[in-house]
Amino acid sequence: MALAACLAAASEPAESRAEVRKQVEASMLVTGRIEIDTAGKVIGYALDKQDRLPRGVVDMVGKAVPAWKFEPVVIDGKLVRAAASMSIRLVARKLDDDHLTVDIRSASFGSEGGKAEEMIRPAKRLIAPGYPAAAVRSGVTGAAYLLVKVGRDGKVIDVATEQVNLKVVATGDQMARWRDLLAAASMSQARKWSFAPPTEGPAAGAEFWVVRVPVVYAFDRTAYGTWEGYVPGPRQPNPWQNEDKEGVAFSPDTLPPGGAYLAGTGLKLLTAPSGG
Repeated sequence: MALAACLAAASEPAESRAEVRKQVEASMLVTGRIEIDTAGKVIGYALDKQDRLPRGVVDMVGKAVPAWKFEPVVIDGKLVRAAASMSIRLVARKLDDDHLTVDIRSASFGSEGGKAEEMIRPAKRLIAPGYPAAAVRSGVTGAAYLLVKVGRDGKVIDVATEQVNLKVVATGDQMARWRDLLAAASMSQARKWSFAPPTEGPAAGAEFWVVRVPVVYAFDRTAYGTWEGYVPGPRQPNPWQNEDKEGVAFSPDTLPPGGAYLAGTGLKLLTAPSGG
């Protein structure tokens, strides 16, 4: 049965470059802050560098965010108001030669106000992996989103790649090889990282922690508030944690580069990110 399935998969034709090109999406990552009341309703939000954002993006976010509903936050048995950082990924897709559709694809939220002792954080600066030579020669850019399993001593126990997005178009087989290459380089370097585990708060007693780290491979930095084309890769399940904690809108590619994020924490969105 398994052999038959493998043979069937092997006989399926690989995606052509034209088919992959149809998967290209224009995306923008917008960051800011959000505040909710004790019932989980939005009572305020602000976008970072709003003057750099297209007016249509600001208007869309302004219509969607007030309708969001979050899981209420409970601290010491009491419902409390909460504020957090937020990161929103918008995606534009071409309908025809004259029309585009723009939607809020996903969103992630931090948690603010906690003490440093309640957080897991890098013990020292996380050294980025080297850019694979083959990817440099071929002009391949993209981002790998890692899941890093950290032990109580702060050392990395294991690493998995949750998703790899590419900013290049090739055949399906070539895209898979590029994803594997960036993932392998990222995971190899991640095994050398170390973290300072939380010593206080609800996470302090865990047997291990799962930390998300985005790793970007690029020749130039994308300016905030601009659209960029990319081909989203398939998302793999978190092998060590229940993903129900993330909320309906979460996607790893909403996490801003340059950070390390404790999985399963932060505000949990209960409604569709588009506001519907």
